[in-house]
Amino acid sequence: MKRGLLRLLARTGRRLESAFGPFEPVRAGPPVIEVYLGYATPDHWIARGRVLSRLKRPQARHGQGPWRNLLQMLSLFLTDEVAEVTVTAPAHGVSAITDEEGYFNLLIPQSDARGWAEVAVEAEGAHARLPVQIPNPRARMAVVSDIDDTVIATGAWNLPRNLWTTLTGNIQSRHVFPDAVELLARLSEAGRNPVFFVSSSPWNLHAFLEGLFARAGLVRAPLFLRDLGIGELQEGPTSHGEHKGGVIDRLMAANPGLPFWLVGDTGQHDAAIYAAVAARHPGRVRRVTLRRAGRAAEAGAVAELRAQGIPVDLLDDYGPLLSELAEKKRELRATAP
Repeated sequence: MKRGLLRLLARTGRRLESAFGPFEPVRAGPPVIEVYLGYATPDHWIARGRVLSRLKRPQARHGQGPWRNLLQMLSLFLTDEVAEVTVTAPAHGVSAITDEEGYFNLLIPQSDARGWAEVAVEAEGAHARLPVQIPNPRARMAVVSDIDDTVIATGAWNLPRNLWTTLTGNIQSRHVFPDAVELLARLSEAGRNPVFFVSSSPWNLHAFLEGLFARAGLVRAPLFLRDLGIGELQEGPTSHGEHKGGVIDRLMAANPGLPFWLVGDTGQHDAAIYAAVAARHPGRVRRVTLRRAGRAAEAGAVAELRAQGIPVDLLDDYGPLLSELAEKKRELRATAP
């Protein structure tokens, strides 16, 4: 989505919340903890989630029409957030208070766990287990992947097409690129290297995307999405580039010893975003892979990346890269003692 549309949605959301807030039903039972996939830093596990008064999970059926899909997708945005609730992780002795949109982050002290760990949390009678990805000490790199037109077909460079595809598709009908599934599996090396997804899609789509990715067999990885910023204290959503670049900065700080392979597409200025990241973090970007989508890649940004010695792939599909990775794997096996 374009920044102007998101700001319009933010302003509209504030007005609706102000107008209809007094008529919201009183919560009769405990709230619901929406589970997000967490990640780790050298000092903490970061367990993430959101507290809501209720949680809708519409079930899509095969052959379901676009208008029913639209109603189900819109229902994901009709959330009733629970602010200023204390969320605790009793086993770890830590707690956090939800912000005005119900979001929380729990900083869990590090332990010797590896792979995926779970943090049991509770809030006003609600209970959940929050998954956290713990990097393997033998990891050779980290991978950051865009989502729209990199992993799933969206048409994000065209606003009407983007909205129609996003709002009228469902978990059965949305197309995940099979070559993206294979590429991220190869780069992950069976979980040895951590993978992260970054998108400007709103947090309301977290469960939808997680389910879609699991159904397609994509590597399991934390998602970093964007808040639409409709709370009273929000200035409005950041731009796509600010959001994505800021998340990659955080991930590099969280994984200080690893180079990064950045995967994206040419539809939403990923080359320029990645070039700016590489300039801020010299020597940290190992390679950039871009799927051609919608518009030509920014030649200047690609040239800037290559001038820094960073290989850049511009591909219609990931087939040639998959062949290259397979050949390197065969060479390593042939030279192994």
